[in-house]
This record gives sequence, C-alpha cells and structure tokens, in this order.
Amino acid sequence: MKIIKFKNKEKFKYERKVLIKELILKISVGIHNFEKIKKQRVKFNIEILTDPNVSPSGKDLNSILNYEDVVLKIEKLTESKHHELLEDLAENIFSKIFKNKLVKKVNLKIEKLDILKKTKSVGIEISKTKI
Repeated sequence: MKIIKFKNKEKFKYERKVLIKELILKISVGIHNFEKIKKQRVKFNIEILTDPNVSPSGKDLNSILNYEDVVLKIEKLTESKHHELLEDLAENIFSKIFKNKLVKKVNLKIEKLDILKKTKSVGIEISKTKI
C-alpha cells in the first residue's frame, strides 16, 4: 500500500470589517423649521470593509482603519453645519471615510430617534463600494 501525502494548499478569502454600532449624536438635521432650530438625536451604525490584502500591524497603524478617527470625523462633520437631508449627510460621511485608501465598502445606517412619535426611529440605509 502506497501512502500519498497531499501538500497543504489552504487558501483563504478574507473579509475585514470595522464596526461602529449605535453611535448617538445630537445634531442639526432636517428640512422642517423646528429641525433647524433644535438638535435631535440621531443614531449611526457603520460597517466598513477594508482591504483584506493589507495585513494589520501594531508597528504600522496605517495598516488598519482607526474607528476612533472615524467617530471623530463624523462628530466634526455633524457639528460643523446643518444638513437638510440624511442622504446629504450620508454622502458627506462617505467622502470622509473613503479618503482612507484601505476602505473598500461602507454600509451606513442613519436613524432619527425622536422625530415621529409612533415609531422607534426613521432613517436611511445606504451601501457604497469603491470600484
């Protein structure tokens, strides 16, 4: 009996995500006059897919996407001006996040928490992929 040894040729497909869940900020957003006067609670859920071919390294922080940096950019963006539409706000957030070369895809969900009394929240969900 002859024993055949197979070479280990494992191949993997990676998907690396950065998650930011339930970031709640008081921001100025909306088309109604009362929304332009009073800030409202808005919840952000963000899933960012990064380049799986770049190996994370503690010695090179450019090899990862810093979630704290993403949160700070969203805070600055929402503090800087009033956004008429959630869709406009989403596009501005995409612009900030996609400046990082590691980012391949962003799933973004933005919800107004206190705008309609009969609902827990209302909002939008958008995915954008770098081609």
